[in-house]
Amino acid sequence: KKEAKRYEELMVLVRAGRIRKLKLQQDFTLQEGYTTPDGERVRPIKYRADFTYERMAMDGNGTAHWVFEVEDVKGVRTEKYKLKKKMMLERFGITIKEV
Repeated sequence: KKEAKRYEELMVLVRAGRIRKLKLQQDFTLQEGYTTPDGERVRPIKYRADFTYERMAMDGNGTAHWVFEVEDVKGVRTEKYKLKKKMMLERFGITIKEV
């Protein structure tokens, strides 16, 4: 319900030209899968963002440019989510915006 409401808000921003390239449920691979020396397959660690998009921002010189944003609609911040949030920042330099 909360995510659907946020989607409607983002669509208003798309139509107004304030954001662009809105995507839903985009996956990010935080750690690749691998096989251990014993032959055990370890699955990759992935994070699925609720929304990604580009928004207009101004730099220190007053020049406008598009900035990539990742949003997650949060009710409860689980330990698993907190770990993935740290991995997103470390691997991609992306801070997840919580709504």
